[in-house]
Amino acid sequence: MANASTTEQAAEFLSAIDDDWATLIATVGACEFSPNADREPYEALVRAVAYQQLHTKAGDAILAKFINHFGQFPNPTQLIAAEFDDLRACGFSGRKIETLQGIANGAITGLVPTREVANTLTNEDLIARLVTLKGIGQWTVEMMLMFTLARMDILPADDFAICEGYKRLKKLEAAPKRKAMVEIGRNWAPHRTVASWYLWRVPK
Repeated sequence: MANASTTEQAAEFLSAIDDDWATLIATVGACEFSPNADREPYEALVRAVAYQQLHTKAGDAILAKFINHFGQFPNPTQLIAAEFDDLRACGFSGRKIETLQGIANGAITGLVPTREVANTLTNEDLIARLVTLKGIGQWTVEMMLMFTLARMDILPADDFAICEGYKRLKKLEAAPKRKAMVEIGRNWAPHRTVASWYLWRVPK
């Protein structure tokens, strides 16, 4: 879990914005944002691809088959050497297999940085660098920034559930588009990761 004092400060900051935020945070309770402190960016990106455009259960099932096929989470060399049909049998589409092999190649060439190197780069630098990989968009990199590198000021403004959560929070007729969400979210800096965590949990 992220540092409790950091998430508490973020919750206090957000609660002070207005009554809607205060009510949401009181209803949901303490933020339990839990990044994976030991995961490498390569593994985080591969895992994120499994979940692209799928429900969590479907992504879980694909990852389980994927890891079971290799007997462990594969390193980049093992992934590049994997047979296309074997990866298809795990549940990956042809396009996603191409993306996975691009990530593995990127990890070998250094385009996908180690965690140590990633920790020296800004959010903007990492996004600009990693979206050059085919099939990797900004949302995928933002998931890695939040849940692997524990960056605390990330707002995935393209995330459907976040936009819908804000719509419910503010009782809007339509969810904000990306550009509007980015502007709205500026008021939540430097705590946009915790704001995102709460928006994912706005009651339906």
